[in-house]
Amino acid sequence: MTRRLTKVGTNSGNNGCPTLYQLPGTDDYVVQGDRVTDPAELAQMDNLTADEGAVTVPRELLANFGPKEPVHVPQPISFDDFDGMFTTFKHSAWRLESRRRYAWDEQQDTYRQFIAGEPVGWDLDDPWCRERREQVALGKRFERVRILDEPATTGQRYLLDNARRNRAAGEDIRTLTRGQAEELRLPHEDFWIFDSRVVALLNFDDADEMTGVELITNPVDVLRYCQAREAAWHHARLDEAG
Repeated sequence: MTRRLTKVGTNSGNNGCPTLYQLPGTDDYVVQGDRVTDPAELAQMDNLTADEGAVTVPRELLANFGPKEPVHVPQPISFDDFDGMFTTFKHSAWRLESRRRYAWDEQQDTYRQFIAGEPVGWDLDDPWCRERREQVALGKRFERVRILDEPATTGQRYLLDNARRNRAAGEDIRTLTRGQAEELRLPHEDFWIFDSRVVALLNFDDADEMTGVELITNPVDVLRYCQAREAAWHHARLDEAG
């Protein structure tokens, strides 16, 4: 079935070309314009297949007739790609932990030791710790703020004990009370900020299982998370329990 196009805008010169069309009932656009045929220019385009083409479009056409309202387009990444970000970032990785429990923690032997009142045997030479120390040795920073309820939940108290492991691996880790976080209007989200340029938003289900990771790269949105980081880090404190 042929889809009907709605003309959105036309360049005033060049006999009405390029032209921008929209597919009614969708957020998809079609651009009519002069083809890019220079092999050297085409070779610079990422993942351009033999079935695809490219056209040149003046900025004025998009500025005057393109959509004006911001549209959030999720950028999900795999857990493997997320793990890779902890070695490919250049300068700093910063985390806000806002949840009352994490299902993954409760599956660990160390959690069972903790709730049984036994000394927790943190392995300071496991792959996670080794990777952290290697990155810190390269001059990179790992920082983390954990939000604590009053009184702290069992999962949060477990993480306070776990902070000994974080610090031994080279992380600078601090805490905020839930009340402080509310006063500061911090996001009710868990996220990492890498190099103040990209945010990795961690998604969880109702059972507190992490279900996915979404990248946020829009500079305006990243700035909002960076502002939250500055407020949280200024008011957070080192916790003696950790």
